[in-house]
This record gives sequence, structure tokens and C-alpha cells, in this order.
Amino acid sequence: MDESRTLPDALSVDVEEYFHATVFEGSIAREEWESRRGRVAGPVHRLLDLFAEWEVRATFFFLGWVAERDPGLVRAVSEAGHELGSHGYEHRLVPDLGPEHFREDVRKTKRLLEEMTGRQVRGYRAPTFSITRRTTWALPILAEEGYTYDSSIFPIRHDRYGFPGFPRRPVRIWFGARSLVEFPLSTWRVCGANLPISGGGYLRHFPLWVIERGRRAVRREGFPFLLYLHPWEIDTGQPEVPLSRLSRARHYRGIAGVGARLEKLVAGRPFRALGEVIETLPLADWSLPGRGWSDGSGGRNSEGARPRPVP
Repeated sequence: MDESRTLPDALSVDVEEYFHATVFEGSIAREEWESRRGRVAGPVHRLLDLFAEWEVRATFFFLGWVAERDPGLVRAVSEAGHELGSHGYEHRLVPDLGPEHFREDVRKTKRLLEEMTGRQVRGYRAPTFSITRRTTWALPILAEEGYTYDSSIFPIRHDRYGFPGFPRRPVRIWFGARSLVEFPLSTWRVCGANLPISGGGYLRHFPLWVIERGRRAVRREGFPFLLYLHPWEIDTGQPEVPLSRLSRARHYRGIAGVGARLEKLVAGRPFRALGEVIETLPLADWSLPGRGWSDGSGGRNSEGARPRPVP
């Protein structure tokens, strides 16, 4: 089948320096960021060249901290025809910000990117997928601040993030008269569990056939596959920082092979920016009543309301 004539998949890049990764929080203080040599521009330009060669478009979720220090990089991405999204300003996790500072953070970054390019910023992705069942208060704030979609929710169980029970496909969430599309990270439903296949560390750690089979399974269900990566994941020359064995594996393992894997997964396939893909989709409504949330078992949430089901 000619995939260019079928449902497009979504491609995204979370634009941050290697030292912004959450795994370095105990090793690299925020006060040290300014003294470290930035490396993100090189990998981003490499991705721009690859995406042009493969004739694909992506959403680049920029950290405001990076954009402010390299506005030329932001403009290069925009001028290459890719979508700009917000990754927040300083890579602070949503629960650490709280509602007031979260609003300031997403407002500041959106305004910064829009002033640099003259283009509307519609999408947001939280650092480390930190919108979970405990931080759903962030979603109506995004809608109030002019965002039309979010891509922060990973419907898996994980020690650092995850929202088990959230729909596995894009849905529209209503908050009174306002709404926000949630484009969750892709998972493959296997033996009653959601297997994360959306990219990033999973692209580095899993055999490529797992990602490929998962992508095909997602598309057979009738919704798009979403792939993400960070520029530092193709940067083989980044400094090695002392870390625990687990943290070291999470950050460094598999980096040398990401470029080849990315080409096999993306080249010749209909990958597009998230905003473009959303416009092609029929979206089911999903209500978010109060602070509770369905656990996916069909039960009611803590306030007795039942979310509208998504097939």
C-alpha cells in the first residue's frame, strides 16, 4: 500500500540541550547551565537536513530557554516549514511549577516563539511528559492561554511519568465552552498492557522491529502513530556526565544507532507535524469532570462522573 495516500503519522522533536534532561537534575545544577557549551544547534540542523531529504514535516517543541539564546535556530526551523510548539521555558516539571507558575511558564514561552517568527504556537508538550492524572489542572490552563492541543500524556505506567487509563488515541477534552485536543504518545496494546513505542529512549532501547510492529498495529486501529526524539539523542559527541547505572543507560544507551533507526522508520513515510495531523482526524469528545479520572476500568472517577468513552 502507498502510505503517502493514507493516514499521516506525526513527527516531533523536543528541542532542549543535553543537560536539560531530567536525568541530570542531581548532577548538573541549573546555575551551571550558562557555563556549559550549548550543543543543540548542530543536531537540530542535521534533523532539518534529514527531514528535507525525506520530505517530512515535524513539530519542534522548543524550550524557551533555548529559543531565547538562539533565536536564529527557531527561525531556521520555522523557515524550513516545520511547526513550532512550546516545551515550557526552563524544563521544570508541571507538578513542581503549580498552577500559577505553570500559567506564567507556558504564556512566556508561547509569546517568545510567536514574537520571533510571527507564527501562532498552538501546541505544548510538558517536560518529561509530566501531565499526569495528578496534574490535569494544567489542561484547562493551556486552553485559556490560547493553546489548541497538548501532547504531554503518556498512557503507560512508569516511575517518572504516565497516565494509565487515558485514551490511546487523540481526543478532544472540554472545559465548559473551551476545548483542547490531547495527542497522547503512542502505545501498542499487548496482552492487556500499553507498551510504549513512541520514540525517545524507547527507540534507542527496543529492537526496531518492536517499534515497527507497534506502529503498524496503531495504524490498523485507525489512528496515527506519534514519534518523538530529542536532538541530543543523535549527538554522539556530547559530554559524558557521571550518573548511576540506571540513569546512564536511560540517557546514553543506543545513541550511536539512532540516526539509522530514524531513517528506517521515517524516510518515505507520510510523517507530518502534529497540528497538520490533528486537522485530518475525526476526534471523539472526552470529558474531564473535576479532579477525578477514570482508571480505564469503566468505573466512575472520584466525583462520581463517568468520562465519555472513546472507542
